[in-house]
Amino acid sequence: MPTSSLAALPIRRLTPRDLAACADLSENRGWPREEHKWGLLLTAGRGYAIDDPDGGLVSACVVTSYGPRERPDLATIGMVLVAERYARQGVGRRLMQHVVTELGATPLTLHATPYGRPLYEELGFKAIGRAEMVRGHFTPGGPEPEAATRAATAEDLPAILRLDEEVFGTDRTHMITRLPAFADQLRVAEEDGQITGYAAAWPNLDNHVVGPLIARDTETAKALIASLAAHTNHVLRTDIDVRHEELLTWVKARGLASTSFNAVMTYGIAELPGDWTRRFAPLTVAAG
Repeated sequence: MPTSSLAALPIRRLTPRDLAACADLSENRGWPREEHKWGLLLTAGRGYAIDDPDGGLVSACVVTSYGPRERPDLATIGMVLVAERYARQGVGRRLMQHVVTELGATPLTLHATPYGRPLYEELGFKAIGRAEMVRGHFTPGGPEPEAATRAATAEDLPAILRLDEEVFGTDRTHMITRLPAFADQLRVAEEDGQITGYAAAWPNLDNHVVGPLIARDTETAKALIASLAAHTNHVLRTDIDVRHEELLTWVKARGLASTSFNAVMTYGIAELPGDWTRRFAPLTVAAG
């Protein structure tokens, strides 16, 4: 299709009915289909897409906003994809420019692959950090983390939401309340009746993704990961802020290996809100 014709194709909102088309687009670009994750993002966030006149999608992305509905404190952009036959024709830039314009004054963040980072830099995003993806079968070893953990209950949800807002820096109730149904495990760390951390493990093809991972300190984060690993036979995968060097060293000594790095980028703010020292891993890099 000529570039001029591509530029004339309208950008529309995605709906949950587009789940299969989004998974097809992922597969087209060599990504896993990740239908479970797409389902969460399309219901908790807002998707944008350009339809291919020949069927399927030319391009897509998802935005997840946090804080007040009318004036979000932060929005995360993820799953930015362009079909292989339309790559390197300006489609991704056009879609991203549309999203940035529509979100107006809302501060933005995203995790960028080395391939996507140049485009985001052209649009004004700044790299403020890095996340390291690690993956593998967790093998216990060495001293056991001392923090006490247990499965979360419905009664824990208000405390989890308060802790999450404090650490993440804004309210994301609409996302966290979906965790009990979305994740296979949701566990909390507790001391003297107070919740000091929580983590989920959710299914993604042949692995369990650990995220979000929020904890009072590194020892508590270790205990949460170990407790999640003890209740699954699947490979674990997670994306850890590289500033958490001790945790990264610990998981690598227990079977998880580095697979890639993403740049954490922002637009409209110099740093992410909240407390990074207690924020160890996102729910997913697509949604923060």
